[in-house]
Amino acid sequence: MGMIMLKGKKGGFDDFDQELIMTVTTQAITAIKSLELYEEQQNIISGTLKSMLTLLNSRFPTYQHSECFLKIIDELSLRLHLDEENRQSLKYASMLHDMGKIHMPYKIITKSTTLTGEEYKLIKQHPIKSAQIIKHLKILKPAMPIVFHHHERFDGKGYPSRLKGERIPLGSRIMAVVDAFDAMVFGRPYRKKVSVETAVEEIKKNSGSQFDPKVVSEFLKVVSSKKIKKYLKKI
Repeated sequence: MGMIMLKGKKGGFDDFDQELIMTVTTQAITAIKSLELYEEQQNIISGTLKSMLTLLNSRFPTYQHSECFLKIIDELSLRLHLDEENRQSLKYASMLHDMGKIHMPYKIITKSTTLTGEEYKLIKQHPIKSAQIIKHLKILKPAMPIVFHHHERFDGKGYPSRLKGERIPLGSRIMAVVDAFDAMVFGRPYRKKVSVETAVEEIKKNSGSQFDPKVVSEFLKVVSSKKIKKYLKKI
């Protein structure tokens, strides 16, 4: 496991010294093994998430989120003072919030024309389906409410629960803004992509109705920062 070097002591080491050394050594080994176990757990989680995303992206490649999407999410979580645990949950939710679409008919998900009432009703089920998929992994359970409510609107006209204002989880309010921005600047089968400037104006226009004004305010600072601008230039 490692080595502890001890400087010589006048008269040599006695039984108490040996007991103390053994105690320190045992604690060090326990700490190292705990760290190895944690790293192994993180690798398993990372591999599971990548497998799930690969499955979704292989079926619906047009719905892949950009690298910029996760960067903006992370910057917003910092600016809105989420703690480390909630930031991690938001990260997981950001990666898996569309997993429920795997259960949706391909022709509906990729449809470029207006959805019928029945088709739209079916699409509105995808946050529920996504939450059902991730609930089986204990580490992802804190991300479930974020995934479940990421299509709520600040004015209460969203789905699936028609939550309003701050009753919507903050992570969901963050994702609602960034998800809409990403869809506009990268395009979707049902929507032609627009310029970053146009997308930003659309977000501003819907502040207070579709989006949380507090999140929008911080979002505008993030997309104008040098750190994020370098990613937006690649669009």
